[in-house]
Amino acid sequence: MFSFKPNLFRQDVGIDIGTVNTVIYVKSKGVVIDEPSVVAVRRRGRKGQKEIIAFGSAAKKMIGRTPQGITTLKPLSYGVIADFDMTRYMIRHYLSQASPQNGFFSHPRVAVCVPASVTEVEKRAVVEVTLAAGAKEAFVVEEPLAAAMGIGLPIDEARGTMIVNMGGGTCEVAVISLGGIVINQSVRVAGEALDEAIVSLLRQNYTLAIGESTAEEIKIAIGSVIPLEQELRMDVKGRDLLNGLPRVISIGSEEVREAMEPVIAQIEETVHSTLERTPPELVRDIVDQGIMLSGGTANLRGLNIRFADALNVPVHIADQPVYSVALGLGRMLEMPRGKENVSVTVEKQDA
Repeated sequence: MFSFKPNLFRQDVGIDIGTVNTVIYVKSKGVVIDEPSVVAVRRRGRKGQKEIIAFGSAAKKMIGRTPQGITTLKPLSYGVIADFDMTRYMIRHYLSQASPQNGFFSHPRVAVCVPASVTEVEKRAVVEVTLAAGAKEAFVVEEPLAAAMGIGLPIDEARGTMIVNMGGGTCEVAVISLGGIVINQSVRVAGEALDEAIVSLLRQNYTLAIGESTAEEIKIAIGSVIPLEQELRMDVKGRDLLNGLPRVISIGSEEVREAMEPVIAQIEETVHSTLERTPPELVRDIVDQGIMLSGGTANLRGLNIRFADALNVPVHIADQPVYSVALGLGRMLEMPRGKENVSVTVEKQDA
């Protein structure tokens, strides 16, 4: 089993490996890496052998800009591994940046998060890819538990706590009590689905083609889920679908809000459905304490206000929503407790 006893010859590392971003926490150092979960690959020779040329931010900049023979890949889809080899290379690259790679320090012990809704096979795949990337030991922690710990919620008490963790690929809603998940629901819409909605809006209403990076910029710059006191506007550059020429249009936050509405409504319905399934005593606790939002999508303008009005429950945003899961993994590594939250534990023997 995984040991939380101090080990002077090995670093403990927490990895929040997400569909959009990978965040790494190193014990006693804090968050040291926050990079996109993207890999750029060049194919060589007649057999099409793959050569990795970039990871993270450098690879993300290449999306939609690559010449023939170079492709950008996202090794994870909806929070689970879609490409085992690329995920292994990516984790190994980030581990080499996050912790020393010489002598006794070359094989860290790693805590890695997974969505609570994944299967045991998918959990095992996460453990195996982490070990293959160079970890000495690996164990998985369910994302809602890690996020709640990172925020500092009282999850070990006999009191209901609800957390909505909204990442890039999935949104997970969980009710936690006594250190475990009582109710959990997941929906495969989150940040990336919002980006896709914006791409569709511009294609259908303006016959303008834009990339996912531009859509993300629009979402961050003017995206909202409630009417704003002063609505925002933004110039968007893209390719005209009718004549193929460059074109610039001006788009408003009202249009973006309307485009994102179906995705937000689906997330809202998932939270509502989870509350309906929650035991009455825990609902009472949630009303007193409120619902906590974490993950990058939690930063969307007005999301907490909309959910509070729709659900009749106070809704709060975590202080560091993007880092909630990584900080929770860090707390598990820093404290000699939390073994009860480990779902799978595998040790890699020394060669």
